[in-house]
Amino acid sequence: MKEVIRTPENRFENLESYNFSSNYIDVEEGLRLHYLDEGNINKPIVLLLHGEPSWSYLYRKMIPILSINFRVIAPDLIGFGKSDKLVNQKDYTYQNHIDWISTFIQKLDLKNMTLFCQDWGGLIGLRIITEMENRFSMVIASNTTLPTGKTSIPESFLKWREYSQHSPKFNIGKVIDMGTIQPLSEEVIDAYNAPFPSEEYKAGARIFPTLVPIDPDDPESIKNLQAWERLKHWNKPFLTIFGDKDDIMFGAEKAFQKLVPGTKEQNHKIINAGHFIQEDKGEELVELIIEFYKNNTAKTV
Repeated sequence: MKEVIRTPENRFENLESYNFSSNYIDVEEGLRLHYLDEGNINKPIVLLLHGEPSWSYLYRKMIPILSINFRVIAPDLIGFGKSDKLVNQKDYTYQNHIDWISTFIQKLDLKNMTLFCQDWGGLIGLRIITEMENRFSMVIASNTTLPTGKTSIPESFLKWREYSQHSPKFNIGKVIDMGTIQPLSEEVIDAYNAPFPSEEYKAGARIFPTLVPIDPDDPESIKNLQAWERLKHWNKPFLTIFGDKDDIMFGAEKAFQKLVPGTKEQNHKIINAGHFIQEDKGEELVELIIEFYKNNTAKTV
């Protein structure tokens, strides 16, 4: 039986610009996932998947505008945000994260989704779209990839992985701040730290960088290779929006544009932003998402 803990609710009181209603669903017995569900339930769905070590707070600038024209769904990955935390690092695996979000999608019976995924949101989401293609209509990949261990690993990522394992305090808010070009206020840094009142809550955030498959013999590398093969036949609209100040992911957009048919004739963007592109350019991202959706909806009508 997995050992589960839950961040006290008072940690999330009065967070800056995060005034959304909470929703919860069990993704396995005794394991509760939190998600935001904003906008009109009858509107087209935009699914926002965050990465490491953030949570749905990352999308707070985007959700109010997107929810005018869309039903916006933003889950907290297990181990993050208001979702349950597993105490033991070994209980977090790449496949488990895929299974949890897949269960979430199936339980809510989400269909005709536009996926926006960044960082680990892409490592998870891009696998899921190849397994549940009929539930997705469009994809936007931002500062993410599907690693297979076949390309050189940036030194910046190796340093990040080392830091995640050995930093004595592992200040999540400061990590987010280091991944933006705009300095974050202390209030925002505190909000990113809110889900993690002590070290035992950080197991998921700590282990995530080591789950990135950087060895071609890693079983997850092989699964990612299989996902790439499916993406070579992905003809639905697929857009890339990357930040020019992201040392880890810069240039990764080229693989999508080369291999994924759905990227052809799309208005791909490189914008002035760091790794946490939602923090730096949330409002601009919303404009690009809406433009992408309208352009490709018009083509299919």
